[in-house]
Amino acid sequence: MKKLFTLFSAIAIAVVLNAQTTASPEVLSVKETEFNFGTIPQGKPVFHFFEVTNTGTDPMVISNVQTSCGCTTPEWSKEPILPGATSKVRVGYNAAGEGHFEKTITIMYNQNLSKQVKIMGTVWKAPAGSAPENSSISLLKQKNN
Repeated sequence: MKKLFTLFSAIAIAVVLNAQTTASPEVLSVKETEFNFGTIPQGKPVFHFFEVTNTGTDPMVISNVQTSCGCTTPEWSKEPILPGATSKVRVGYNAAGEGHFEKTITIMYNQNLSKQVKIMGTVWKAPAGSAPENSSISLLKQKNN
């Protein structure tokens, strides 16, 4: 009985070790996984570029980039990224609501792999109406008359 248990244990360990060594490695490296826009005005779109590198040995394709809401818009190249080469994923955020925001962007590549990045910041409410009158212009008008 002990020999049978030892045999099954050895087989189970071999299967686990083999699964770990044959798992597909990460081939997409992201230079930064988070970007903080800081404080931005309401209604003014902002953008950031996430730099990605193919660390694998074969060309890699970014198949899709999904965002956590419609206020975040991604753009990326559909061309294969050669081994060792870099590309950029442009992420735009349109600050419609005021307050803190945190959005997740999922970069999908090589058909079934993904990597997440995040943008964040705080939106301050833009003043309603036009800009306040510049008092120095009134002063100049008075001096010229």
